[in-house]
Amino acid sequence: MHASSVSRRTVLAGTAAAVALTGLPSIQGRAYAASTTYRWRNVVQGGTGFVTGVLFHPSVRGLAYARTDIGGAYRWDDSAARWTPLTDHLGWDDWNLLGVEAMAVDPAHPNRVYLALGTYAQSWASNGAVLRSDDRGATWARTDLAVRLGANEDGRGCGERLLVDPRDSDTLWLGTRHDGLLRSTDRGATWAAATGFPGTPSASGQGVTLLVAAGRTLYAGWGDSDGGAANLYRTADGTSWEAVPGQPSGAAAKVPIRGAYDRNTRELYLTYADAPGPNGQSDGSVHALCTANGKWREVTPVKPGGTTDDGGTDSFGYGGVAVDARRPGTLVVSTNNRWALVDTVFRSTDGGRSWTSLKDSAVFDVSETPFLKWGADAPKFGWWIQALALDPYDSKHLVYGTGATLYGTRDLKHWAPQIRGLEEASVRQLISPPAGEARLISGSGDIGVMYHEKLTASPSRGMASNPLFGTATGLAQAVAKPAYVVRTGWGDHGNGAYSNDGGRTWAPFAAQPSLAKDAPGPIAVSADGGVLLWVFVHWDGTKYPAHRSTDNGATWTEVSSFPKGATPLADPADPALFYAYDTDTGTLFASTDGGVTFTARASGLPSGDSQFELVAAPGRSGDLWLSVKWNGLYRSTDGGRSFAKVASCWASYTLGFGKAADGADYPAVYLVGSTESITAVYRSDDEAKSWVRINDDQHQWGWTGEVITGDPRVHGRVYLATNGRGIQYGEPA
Repeated sequence: MHASSVSRRTVLAGTAAAVALTGLPSIQGRAYAASTTYRWRNVVQGGTGFVTGVLFHPSVRGLAYARTDIGGAYRWDDSAARWTPLTDHLGWDDWNLLGVEAMAVDPAHPNRVYLALGTYAQSWASNGAVLRSDDRGATWARTDLAVRLGANEDGRGCGERLLVDPRDSDTLWLGTRHDGLLRSTDRGATWAAATGFPGTPSASGQGVTLLVAAGRTLYAGWGDSDGGAANLYRTADGTSWEAVPGQPSGAAAKVPIRGAYDRNTRELYLTYADAPGPNGQSDGSVHALCTANGKWREVTPVKPGGTTDDGGTDSFGYGGVAVDARRPGTLVVSTNNRWALVDTVFRSTDGGRSWTSLKDSAVFDVSETPFLKWGADAPKFGWWIQALALDPYDSKHLVYGTGATLYGTRDLKHWAPQIRGLEEASVRQLISPPAGEARLISGSGDIGVMYHEKLTASPSRGMASNPLFGTATGLAQAVAKPAYVVRTGWGDHGNGAYSNDGGRTWAPFAAQPSLAKDAPGPIAVSADGGVLLWVFVHWDGTKYPAHRSTDNGATWTEVSSFPKGATPLADPADPALFYAYDTDTGTLFASTDGGVTFTARASGLPSGDSQFELVAAPGRSGDLWLSVKWNGLYRSTDGGRSFAKVASCWASYTLGFGKAADGADYPAVYLVGSTESITAVYRSDDEAKSWVRINDDQHQWGWTGEVITGDPRVHGRVYLATNGRGIQYGEPA
């Protein structure tokens, strides 16, 4: 569900030389290693991302773990009814490890937990890693792998690819996408290819899709059989593997998705689909293997391919499966990618011979996370249901993950989000208003724009609607008229909207350029709210001219002199001034006529990266700051006619402003960047002459280079966007 916005380059100290501008002075300053203690918490949204796996511990009541595709892993605290994040310590250079490919627990040692990490398996991504803990994830030991994993790629909702061998707790198995099956005999400290495994690795396939133990026998699903050859293997001794005889074949059983073993009936239940999912599935099935005699039964609740009431096709695959440890023959399975009739969870109490759809009697309470109403619509049962888990100590405690939340029930009828503490939004824009009810307005991937009256509760108005967006691409507020806010994004009923009440309610622009539907990009609004500048960038990177409106979006005019694809910036004090930084040429452009025409000013600045960021200091005209990643930080005090390099940091990824410190005459400056050897979060109260680190090694959240902003009403409070851990906010402890 997440179209990640992370940079695909891992930056190490000293890998890129700073760019010097001929004839421009340096702003002298010094960075020092001071730090101040901050308390960090999530701004509560409530899930907002794809929960790809949930694992109840079979030996400890109330203990469970969850994994996500880009937002790390969590441990469930049953007494507090909330999730505790376990991987926030992963830092900037380890951003690719925030995706959790698989997790495992040891039934014989309740405090042990293992994670296989790696978000992308592409050539530009770093290798994966395995974390192992003896204290339920409070602390970790780490082993870097020689292979890549793909927690945010197709197949990320498949079964656990990591397994503790039931015959020996020191032996672990790890299924990879492109490098076969790995084995460790020292509790994950070292890994080697498993001998005798018959699957042939592919550079583009799925590889091992699941690992499950049925008694002392291990089963491995294989996602590269193409519907013909074997896709399920087993070993009884950990050395020799064989294709499981009699296994199902054909399109409906092409890819094994998940498996669950009922030790009471000695049956292994497996879900299948014609594609790994979570998207692209149109067929699927469910089968049971009696491990005592090797006989198979098909137990598919409803076969895909039927006709819907409107004449469409009811196409879908099967996803999650879980068995009831307390009731022999009781199990649940989920459909996946069933858009026509909406996904459901089926339950059987007779080994799959008959089924009941839990959706048919479901009653939802989403009052804790109102965004799940998707505007004014009632909450749906869910989509992308591949994570499905039954509490081994409570037969009616069932949870399942979706692309936006984790639902739970205690009676198989009444459902509510079981998501407290788990925040996974990929955040793109943040505004902290100078006054009014809202403490924050945010724009994210997948869940559009939210109006946060409180930081400790999910926004009561849910997602901004009229129109409703999936991913937000732009968010701007008129500085001198803060009640006026505009937003842009990917929507089915318009791609731009405005608000006259600070973002509480919205109305769509009366018209929009034709480019808006397929290439909605960022937007800026002049200080007085009189001029809009909307930029268009297609998802494939194609850039188009900006368009200008002076009538609140009723009509639009192309601005041919605006550098294509640049992000527009309004001057906070002069309504006639706009700026744009052309990353292709390293040139600052400015407009003095309200965005009608743009001309070049400073040139020779760093170029080549579309994520360079230009921001303006509040309350000052022409005071511009330019973050150019590993090329450093530049500042202009003359409206972009010249820039000077800031000497106090050597890397700057995103920068923002907040309320000035007592006695200071310049706003507090917040930075994600590098002043010495590490990339961290900093604050300066003296115009970037010196910095104080305000995060710590346990609060790093991987990629944090999208946006940062201080609170204009509270000195020291800062809001930080992450790619998968939602909005973090920090305050001096």
